[in-house]
Amino acid sequence: MNRRNFLKSIGIASTALLLNSCVSPMKKAAKRPNIIYILADDLGWGDLSCYGQSKFETPNIDRLAAEGMKFTRHYSGSTVCAPSRCSLMTGLHTGHTVVRGNKEIEPEGQSPMPADTVTIPRLLKTAGYRTGMFGKWGLGAPGSASDPAEHFDEFYGYNCQRQSHTFYPDHLWHNRDKIELDGKTYSHDLIMEAAKNFIRSGSSTPFFCYIPVTIPHAAMHAPKGLHDKYRKKFPQFEDKIGRYRGPEVQNPVAAFAAMVEHLDNGAGEILALLKELDIDHNTLIIFTSDNGPHQSGGHDPVFFDSNGPLRGYKRDLYEGGIRVPMIARLPGTIKPGSLTDHISAFWDVMPTLCQIADIDTPGDTDGISFLPTLLGSKQQPRHKYLYWEFHERGGKQAVCMGRWKAIRLDVNKNPDSPIELYDLEADLGEENNIADNHPDIVAKMSEIMKTARTYNADWQLFKKQ
Repeated sequence: MNRRNFLKSIGIASTALLLNSCVSPMKKAAKRPNIIYILADDLGWGDLSCYGQSKFETPNIDRLAAEGMKFTRHYSGSTVCAPSRCSLMTGLHTGHTVVRGNKEIEPEGQSPMPADTVTIPRLLKTAGYRTGMFGKWGLGAPGSASDPAEHFDEFYGYNCQRQSHTFYPDHLWHNRDKIELDGKTYSHDLIMEAAKNFIRSGSSTPFFCYIPVTIPHAAMHAPKGLHDKYRKKFPQFEDKIGRYRGPEVQNPVAAFAAMVEHLDNGAGEILALLKELDIDHNTLIIFTSDNGPHQSGGHDPVFFDSNGPLRGYKRDLYEGGIRVPMIARLPGTIKPGSLTDHISAFWDVMPTLCQIADIDTPGDTDGISFLPTLLGSKQQPRHKYLYWEFHERGGKQAVCMGRWKAIRLDVNKNPDSPIELYDLEADLGEENNIADNHPDIVAKMSEIMKTARTYNADWQLFKKQ
């Protein structure tokens, strides 16, 4: 679907046809849709009730799914924070991104992107969008060439992901200004209020509001009222102490449920605000997570079944580390209660939003727009494969090719270490390595692992390159 036909489909021109496929009638919009992209931090596949969570409920996020589309095969950019966010912002997978892991800068910040890096907010600005970011950046130190204020019209939150390991920081950033705090104020509430103020300050131009919250990353800090509620519900963990940064937490298991409920409440507040401002019908909301569930600060992902039927957690390239929930809602455009198994990843977000904004997608993206899927088209272009690499724990590579999933471990020592192969249609939990039964597929996967990446002197995956 070309960009002008999309504009027609949401009512800017006359008809609503998509690649000769019939689409349900679209509610007319006065302008290109606003975009709100909410990115949870270490929220697992099974941590939302609409994806199977049974220990607590997420009614507002469930509402997004009931009124929009739920993806069952969406993948994060990486299995840890910084490279996942770089993949999202740049439309590149980790074989091509400039940031391929968490690399710290002292006293504050992470490895920066080059000054001329093309990112989603920079592209959307060319289409007249106001751009705002509220939450955690992790892609460049304060004052660096990739300070978030270099990319967004407004930024409020944590520049450094290391600083965000407590919800009671001594400072946050507003654009380039350091905002001193008392160390007793719950940062998530400040961040959400700033995001809502940005939405309220609407004008005649559409906006892109990127909200990379820090919930439910460790430390397991939660508002007292909600925390007490779940301490009563989960008294068996009352003697457990969560230790990370900031104050220690009694019953961090209860704190996790409280944190996710608090996040869900914030999603409900955003939905109410859109209704109040009468822009609900013209605002696309996407909700997802940056990688799989963590095992830090006293969180118990086994108790919560945080990865659902999937194998692995954060820092794994098994499905549990990179397959994430994703929900998209745009009333009158995305069919309510729809479900898709379209295979997509973070690097697809850039071309999707470019198509929505009626601007050209950069030619070097690894992504494919999933807009046809959002609009119910059967003519959705598909990836030949998805690729990941991870530079911790001995070095790992993974390739997803339809039903087939290949993983190679310990590549720092041996770039030709044995490949594990799984059939995700028959073995979603990746329990049975069938590499010996399919040498032809293993050979294809091995070739992709060699050719899908470019050399990066700062991120040398193999011992000898």
